[in-house]
Amino acid sequence: MKNIYILILFIAFTACSTAKHLPADDYLYTGMKIEVVGNKEAKSINDDAMEEINAALTITPNNAIFGSGSKRWPIPFGLWMYNLLYKYNKGPLGWIKKKIAAEPVLLSYVNVDVRAKTSTNLLHDYGFLRGSVTAKEVKKKRKCKVHYIIDLGHPFIIDSIQYTGFQKDIDSLINANPKDKFIEKGQLFSIMNLGNERNRIVDILRNKGYYYFRSDYITFEADTVNSPGKIMLRIFPRKDVSKAVYKKWYPGKRSISITSENMPVGMPMDSTIYKDITIYHLGKLIVKPSILYNNFRLMPNKTYSVSREERTMSRFARLNVFRSTNISYTPVTDSKKNLLDIQLNAVTEQRYSSELNFDFVSKSNDQLGPGTTFTLSKRNIFKGGELLSLTLKGSYEWQKTGSTKTYNNGDKSLLNSWEMGTTLSLTIPRLLLPHESEKERRGTPNTSFELSFDRLNRAHYFRMISLNSDMNYNFQPTKYKQYTITPLSLTFNLLRAKTATFDSIMNANPGLSLSLSNKFIPAMKFAYTYDNATDQTKRNHIWWNTTFKSAGNIVSLGYKAFGKSFNEEKQIFNNPFAQFLKFTSELRYNMKISRSASLVTRFFGGVICSYGNSDVAPYSEQFYIGGSNSLRAFTIRSIGPGKYKPDESYTYSYMDQTGDLKLEANVEYRFKIAGSLWGALFTDMGNIWGLREDSSRPGSRINFNRLPSDLALDTGFGLRYDFSYLVLRIDAGYALHVPYDTETNGYFNMRSSFKDAVGIHFAIGYPF
Repeated sequence: MKNIYILILFIAFTACSTAKHLPADDYLYTGMKIEVVGNKEAKSINDDAMEEINAALTITPNNAIFGSGSKRWPIPFGLWMYNLLYKYNKGPLGWIKKKIAAEPVLLSYVNVDVRAKTSTNLLHDYGFLRGSVTAKEVKKKRKCKVHYIIDLGHPFIIDSIQYTGFQKDIDSLINANPKDKFIEKGQLFSIMNLGNERNRIVDILRNKGYYYFRSDYITFEADTVNSPGKIMLRIFPRKDVSKAVYKKWYPGKRSISITSENMPVGMPMDSTIYKDITIYHLGKLIVKPSILYNNFRLMPNKTYSVSREERTMSRFARLNVFRSTNISYTPVTDSKKNLLDIQLNAVTEQRYSSELNFDFVSKSNDQLGPGTTFTLSKRNIFKGGELLSLTLKGSYEWQKTGSTKTYNNGDKSLLNSWEMGTTLSLTIPRLLLPHESEKERRGTPNTSFELSFDRLNRAHYFRMISLNSDMNYNFQPTKYKQYTITPLSLTFNLLRAKTATFDSIMNANPGLSLSLSNKFIPAMKFAYTYDNATDQTKRNHIWWNTTFKSAGNIVSLGYKAFGKSFNEEKQIFNNPFAQFLKFTSELRYNMKISRSASLVTRFFGGVICSYGNSDVAPYSEQFYIGGSNSLRAFTIRSIGPGKYKPDESYTYSYMDQTGDLKLEANVEYRFKIAGSLWGALFTDMGNIWGLREDSSRPGSRINFNRLPSDLALDTGFGLRYDFSYLVLRIDAGYALHVPYDTETNGYFNMRSSFKDAVGIHFAIGYPF
């Protein structure tokens, strides 16, 4: 009992001491409270406004929980140390004070009135023209908590919109695509939407040659007198602008100035003329003139266009030659035509760069170990903006202590494995296609080549050598759509140094043996991606990726032309080649519920069909499920295919849990807990299956009649800490249903042991 009294007295003393050394006329700021009042209609449409207002009002007090403006840890250790070491600024105690103590956040630092006025202005900007934010300071014993009251008032709605005073040709451009407008009748009035509409008009006009047109040349008038809560909106141009603003301008003389970062000002430069472009440079020209010419998209035979200007800047940026670029314009005064002389100024980048990465992994198969990757890159290797990269990688893994196993040769040593490899890649900042330089393309198209060699050693099992080469075309025809076409992909896997233990596993699993056998994989691939996450005007975002891959079919047709039958085994380099079709599609939908909550869903489907020259798809192409980004109550490759469950004594059972068909669905509700700490409630469902009967894996073939019971199901809770540049994540999943027999009746058939049903995953980034 005495100890309890001492503890109470200590807490009371420290609670008082947190405000001990404050300025005489100031208070310790202890956080805020926000209360929203107003009609129901206003509260239902104020999420965007509240997000900005909350950011304007929030300032973190001492011992805040994860940056929260209202929640604090109960023990203010930093303040205690500040008051204890208040007098010390030098020496050891001064160093401790600097490192550990936390200076008090004062009420005067918060600027309560300024924050309230700023938030009131934000309310007005979002259409709550009668809204207000007031502050009440709750002071007690040299401490103060601020209570903000947000009165939304009545929202103002746009009743009518009128564009007036524009020239006829300009007016037709503005109203050509009504669906693109940011303002419409019946919409909540918003200064942000007005700004977006003004920028839309400016972009339209500047893309049609009106170089001098700027956003401040457009004026808005909002009449709120005629109808309560209604706004009559009028949009018109300013009258006091130069006549040059309403003229269409054309590129005149074009030039490029190439300098280095340390080049002295005024140093004389050499010049090279290529077609109609003059290139100024120091010494030997480091880039082919044709490359510079083809990427200069502001052309004399077309009007000035801001989109072509941006395309020119992005194309020069992706050449892997220049660190920075800018464009300057000079009007030609003695020309009858409205001409702009254009000069592009570019500063060269260092030609070599390197990157070294270390990591340490722990896998679901009880293996852990370090790995390293070193990449050396050379820019502009062939004077066309190319990027050549050489990557060396290596890793070593050992099986955790206690996981030893006796092998067929009597060896009881730990399972140590290693991997080493190298990759040589070349990226060319254009599509290597006929007449490509004449075409106008959005984005940054490129062609890439990659050649890789990998050697994998699985101690006591096998060694594998993998050779791979790829050629890819990447281009983005629209803002949201991206295509990747792989006309040629060659992969060769060679299995060597097989052990008796590995052979016994293969003999017991013929399907697995075929999938891991020596294979040559000649393939081509097409991938389509839609992603509108960069569009901040959209409340909800969609990401969709679809990939189609074909392997061995063109080679098989070639053999067919020379008389080989479709089902007769055919070889390349004395090894059979894989023949299959593979299709995958993944859809993610992020629905914003409020400023601090969203519902994210993900659907994945994939199928691979082997035929002709091979009955089983290569192991690397087959599907698997489970893990930190999939079914989070299960480890990777621990579910399926179908109802199949390998014997628990089978150490490398995870190698066998792959399939030809995969279905998966995930739902995750994300919500803010405090500051940068977010929480998530999730549910995952899915499985993999085989398309053919497999006697070594009973129940693995897809059967649509039992599909509901074949889908594994879990639920769980996760935490995410968002550093803005990095997200740390921990998820704890609980298995509700597994497709195999657990000797438990009913749909929720996991065993009673809580440990057997829970999976915990640490990861970086969101799962989807």
